[in-house]
Amino acid sequence: MATEYSGGGDPARSLALLWRTQDGPTSGRKGRSDLGVGRIVRAAIEIADTDGLPALSMRRVADHLGVGTMSLYTYVPGKAELIDVMLDTAYGETARPEPGPAWRDRLAQVARENWAMYHRHPWMLQVAAGRAVLGPNAIAKYDHELGAVAELGLTDVEMDSLLSLVLGHAEAAARRSVEMAQAEQRSGMSDEQWWQAHAPLLGQLVDPQRYPTATRVGAAAGEAHGSAHNPEHAFEFGLQRILDGIEAFVAGRG
Repeated sequence: MATEYSGGGDPARSLALLWRTQDGPTSGRKGRSDLGVGRIVRAAIEIADTDGLPALSMRRVADHLGVGTMSLYTYVPGKAELIDVMLDTAYGETARPEPGPAWRDRLAQVARENWAMYHRHPWMLQVAAGRAVLGPNAIAKYDHELGAVAELGLTDVEMDSLLSLVLGHAEAAARRSVEMAQAEQRSGMSDEQWWQAHAPLLGQLVDPQRYPTATRVGAAAGEAHGSAHNPEHAFEFGLQRILDGIEAFVAGRG
């Protein structure tokens, strides 16, 4: 579940920060010469990466930088606008190699870059971006990713829809993966250890005669993955099936 919302502050102020249309402090007060939006955002990302988005606050960022909290407000209006810039900064980290000849490989690379992005910055999964304030990195990322399907003879809406399908899969798969990693951190047990500890009791409760298919398939998956779920396998398997579907869709268009 999202705990923050992109665009939750003043969109005009967020856009000014994202596109750097306003030089220097956002208020009339003079800011510190060694402080700026970039440094504040980097500190905020470090905090969110380490302790999660709930730990982020303007005061926490100020403490991290060794400055007074009020000094941050001369550069960033508030936490909501700060999160908008954090997202755009993270979007700017995705690799954008020169396009290759095969659309399928290019689209797979897009999916894997987004999978990696969410694992670098799990807090991004806690920000609802349905009304995102678009910055330069978000636009550049979108433009690059659309290039993977630009030569398939699709309409603009179809291009956007196919990209959204791939990005949605990467986000959903990464969310499940991050949740499993966080569960391991909280419990001190790997997923495999947890299932091994509880399997005997489950075996006593589940009747294989009553649930023959679930018993057989569950045992096979558990043996193959060492757990009830393997995030990497689920991501790659789903990605390939989505690409298969896109290939069939394009072929059907003639």
